[in-house]
Amino acid sequence: MTLLTAAGRAAIGDLARRYGLSEAAVEHMAHAVSNGGGTMAQFNVPELGGSGQWMAGGMTMVGDMFNHGLQATVSNLCGELAGAMSMTPFFERPQTASGGMGMGGGWWPAHLGSPTSSGGQNQARYAYFPQARRIAFDHGDGRPVVLLDTGNHHIGGFSQQQSGPGDPFMGVSVSSQYGQFALSTFPFAEGSGRGAPPAAEPQRQPPVDQSWQPPTEPARTTDGFDGTASASAGDIIGTIERLARLRDAGALSEEEFAAKKAELLSRL
Repeated sequence: MTLLTAAGRAAIGDLARRYGLSEAAVEHMAHAVSNGGGTMAQFNVPELGGSGQWMAGGMTMVGDMFNHGLQATVSNLCGELAGAMSMTPFFERPQTASGGMGMGGGWWPAHLGSPTSSGGQNQARYAYFPQARRIAFDHGDGRPVVLLDTGNHHIGGFSQQQSGPGDPFMGVSVSSQYGQFALSTFPFAEGSGRGAPPAAEPQRQPPVDQSWQPPTEPARTTDGFDGTASASAGDIIGTIERLARLRDAGALSEEEFAAKKAELLSRL
């Protein structure tokens, strides 16, 4: 593991005494929290029930899922580690993401800057860059790093579940203000290095059709009155535009959007 600074070793020693853990176990958790950018951790520590996962302000999972005391210990320990590492460096040199260790390290394109969160599972690793609206994903098998376009999603956390056949992102998913989404649902960013084509291509969200424009003349109703037709048309078009944004965000399917659009247009 990366050498600890004097401040890092002192903090780990203090936490080990207070939590009744070995310093090796606490140091392992410090690396895990650092790997997750201070907001999440994936770990495997026998003293803490084996494998588990922690997310800041979210769910804590441990091997003994009904041991609520152990869950509280992991949650509190990770929270203290994240707070301490935000104020003082724990390691002699920056963590690297190589081999699942560290936070940063430059395996992603330099123009993305620093991620707000990063992590990994087995040989794969990922990092999130909210300013650039990108997720970088490295399969860990020699293929180029893939960049995914997150659009209007504000990613709040990563998780991993059992992947289905052909999932090129190994079951990794994210949570945003719109819900939970698999990485395979996000489109590739322009210029992203895809490497070997994945078995299941991510479903691309079609762009909003900008070619249709509302009529310049007020639509005439069947009873001969058109005083409210133009105002109604504006409301309907605005509603369609809002529905299009929900479709692009994944909240509506293409079929649901098309059906609602047809219903609204029939009122013009």
